[in-house]
Amino acid sequence: MYSTTIFPMKIILKEKAIALRKKGFSYTEILKEVPVAKSTLGVWLHSVDLSKHQKQLLTEKKLASAKRGGAAKHQQRLTRTKVITDAAKLEIGSLSQRELWLMGIMLYWAEGSKEKDYRPGSGTQFTNMDPAMICFFLRWLEDICHINKTDLIFEICIHETHRHRVQEIINFWSRKIGIDPHYFSRIYFKKANIKTNRKNIDDTYFGVIKIRARSSTALNRRIAGWTQGVVESSR
Repeated sequence: MYSTTIFPMKIILKEKAIALRKKGFSYTEILKEVPVAKSTLGVWLHSVDLSKHQKQLLTEKKLASAKRGGAAKHQQRLTRTKVITDAAKLEIGSLSQRELWLMGIMLYWAEGSKEKDYRPGSGTQFTNMDPAMICFFLRWLEDICHINKTDLIFEICIHETHRHRVQEIINFWSRKIGIDPHYFSRIYFKKANIKTNRKNIDDTYFGVIKIRARSSTALNRRIAGWTQGVVESSR
């Protein structure tokens, strides 16, 4: 037999839950006002019909909640990433000249121009679109190969659809790698593929930089020897 105090209270809570539901409240919002089990709430609200406007309101709330949850997860991921990367940076410490030398060899092996039997006399050329990598290579040329920036030729290659941004792109590279804009006297345009899968096709696109060292065929051959030495020593 129901208690004379508990039974009326359940009726009151049920009526309150139904009223809140009809106002467009979500289950989570109702449970904050009506302290019952979620399963009980589900039974109470199972047959509650909602208007089109109420359903739309609930849908908007669900989307907003999902967006907040996604934003929170995104921030958590950023925080975890920063903790990991900050700890990893400390593991590097300062670079010795030998370490810098070897790193530059590997970098040139991946991104630099190599002399071919069918194309003898190739100079030292390096192409990339990452400003940090370009800066590292410039330091390597100066500290290891003893080549000054005045002995380098800087070329920019961009898609033709970005012709109107030439000065902006020059200023970007000048600022990022610490080179006076007048060094970028050679701009090359290539036909753009409108259906490309690349993401950086808007104002975040700044093309690629090619660095060529003057009279550097001998250096290119020396780098090839260093690379071969690394290969043989790793066997």
